[in-house]
Amino acid sequence: MPHIEITNDLPGISGLMAQRPDTAGPLNAVANTLLRGESPLARGERELIAAYVSELNRTRFCADSHSAFAAAQLEGGQQLVAEVLADPQSAPISPLLRALLRIAAEVQALAQPVSDEAVAAARKEGAGDAEIHDTVLIAASFCMFNRYVNCLATDLPADVSHYTAVADRIVANGYGSAR
Repeated sequence: MPHIEITNDLPGISGLMAQRPDTAGPLNAVANTLLRGESPLARGERELIAAYVSELNRTRFCADSHSAFAAAQLEGGQQLVAEVLADPQSAPISPLLRALLRIAAEVQALAQPVSDEAVAAARKEGAGDAEIHDTVLIAASFCMFNRYVNCLATDLPADVSHYTAVADRIVANGYGSAR
């Protein structure tokens, strides 16, 4: 049961955003910028970083949502996403994405500078400043989004097909359209 009264039937962050449109606008703008705006990383890769951080944070709603959003935009779909969430080191992804996920994991684990080794490994695989910046900002932002959802004890959807339906809307129209 959520810790605050939510006067709609929407699960997770969707319910919080419908409840508080004043905060939903800026939060959706952040999500749109990070996950759909200009970046050298593909949208599906950015969604995968969000899903991975959410999985590490044990935020079921966000991990499942962003897994569906990533799967809808990545070749390999849900199978690939499941492999990455289970073990990014053995998943069939590019060495660059593997190195960026390592950076994301460091951001998720500790609020301190990412290790020189993780940055060097990403640069060795072709990451420039923009890829490293975007990875760190996505990971840091999803730590905040995850805490928002978890700390208010939001509900999960009754049917997991909810995530796929929302993925179709997010991929087509962006954040703010996911009700």
